[in-house]
Amino acid sequence: MNRNQNTPSAVNDAIIREISGAVRNITYGTVSITVHNSRITQIEVSERKRFDNLWRFEKGGGI
Repeated sequence: MNRNQNTPSAVNDAIIREISGAVRNITYGTVSITVHNSRITQIEVSERKRFDNLWRFEKGGGI
């Protein structure tokens, strides 16, 4: 994608830090990026907690 050097970037350092932090802080899940008018307007983090290993440690584990 070609952008004129005078056109502001759609992604600035603060946005990169937010996205990077969101990805770094989850083990399982999704990070969704919403774009409006060619600009990132929000990120959503949906984290999943896995309990697969608990079934091995306790008989009848889970809820």
